Amino acid sequence: GFWGLVNNAGISTFGETGWLSMEKYEKFADVNLLGSIRTTLAFLPLLRKYKGRIVFMSSIIAYFTLGNGIYSMTKAAIEKFCDALRLEMKKFGVLVCIIQPGNYARSTKIQPPISAEEIWNELSEEEKEVYNKEYVQERADFFNNILNTGSTNGNEVVDAMVHALMSPAPKARYMVAKLKEKLLVFVCALFPTVVMDSVLSYALSK
Repeated sequence: GFWGLVNNAGISTFGETGWLSMEKYEKFADVNLLGSIRTTLAFLPLLRKYKGRIVFMSSIIAYFTLGNGIYSMTKAAIEKFCDALRLEMKKFGVLVCIIQPGNYARSTKIQPPISAEEIWNELSEEEKEVYNKEYVQERADFFNNILNTGSTNGNEVVDAMVHALMSPAPKARYMVAKLKEKLLVFVCALFPTVVMDSVLSYALSK
């Protein structure tokens, strides 16, 4: 039979909203969101037949964004797709699980270091009139610092995936993250938006 499907494909990039082209938004939606949906639909008949498992790779970035809103957007959409799918599949005995890793950039290499010069060269003339090279450099340095602090223990995420596939009682969500990352998710999920915005604005100013 067919037991498990893991939707893991994903790409990431950095950039404020107006810095990114519509083509880039479409590419990210196609890979990170629609790719998982296409794969799920293709295997759904077998998964229902054999009462299997479906595991999706999301991220804590589904709850907030720090310079990579395009990635956050796709992960938030995956979360909602999974919420609907999980409820619909219960009657067939198919379990749906979401893995929510924290910062594992150094383990996965999903995001290469950011070059401020490359970002600047790709900006439209309109964006260059709004921003300057110093600002772009500051944002690039900020994001590169986040990448450099990522965990190298990628096995923690793999262990969660294995548990989701093999456990007789898997969790609906596996948040695999540092304590401070979990606290940030807690603030974003439960506190008023004004509090969330203040916390994230403070982080971005550092």
